[in-house]
Amino acid sequence: MGLSKVKHYLDMVDFGHTLFGLPFAYLGAFLARDGIPSAYQLIWITVAMISARTAALSLNRLIDLPFDKANPRTSEWVLPSGRLAPTKVWVGVFILLVILFYSAAQLNQLCLKLAPLAVIVLWGYSYTKRFTWWCHLILGLAIGIGTVGSWIAITGTFDWQPFVLGMAVACWIAGFDTMYACQDIEFDRKQGLYSIPARFGEKGALIFSAVFHAFTVVFLVASGLILNMGIWYFTGVAIATAVLVYEHIIVRPGDLSRVNFASFKINRYVGLIIFIMSLVDIL
Repeated sequence: MGLSKVKHYLDMVDFGHTLFGLPFAYLGAFLARDGIPSAYQLIWITVAMISARTAALSLNRLIDLPFDKANPRTSEWVLPSGRLAPTKVWVGVFILLVILFYSAAQLNQLCLKLAPLAVIVLWGYSYTKRFTWWCHLILGLAIGIGTVGSWIAITGTFDWQPFVLGMAVACWIAGFDTMYACQDIEFDRKQGLYSIPARFGEKGALIFSAVFHAFTVVFLVASGLILNMGIWYFTGVAIATAVLVYEHIIVRPGDLSRVNFASFKINRYVGLIIFIMSLVDIL
């Protein structure tokens, strides 16, 4: 694959947006250790997260290709525009899944045993828009399991505590994905696709988005109480809450001009803020 194709591939999978999931994945590991995990563990957690996230987004682009070609908003994206061949993307998916399984094996046996379940969730999400408007929350759950997986990578045990933090991640992702999907209301309705905006309209979707983000804060607070976190963690939650509130101030019914800014520019700082403040608390 030439350098231009590599660039197209990185553009297709929005590689920079991997920042969305990594801070919460690292947080799961740090909280499980109640300190700093080993460099070995952090390296393989990072490789597992990047390979899983990249494979999942590649699958989503491949499975949604007919719709992306028909949608004026997405028709010039890398895959619909023909700048990258679907066969090459499929090859990339299977290479990434091999890397994911290898990474899981380097962490512990429970991670390896649970890796197929993670792949089923990541693969299956791309079909949910065909039958349920809860697809946004399912996307959130698919990303939220990364936090649980990082906890398991450290402890080697299946505990309930990380699921609370995982639900915070799920609601956070569902909130901004619902907001972002408001751009495709008419297209989704014409194509018979399911989404919260297509079902409830722009105003209803933004209400759902706000509710999802409210639950994000609830689960973050609950996770902090369960894990006996201190003032720095809860300060981080307060700052992250302010960021989420700001998103809903600048994106209103009838004015989606700043939806990309809200969803992909400032939203990425939520996980980073929580991680940094939690790290200060832990240390």
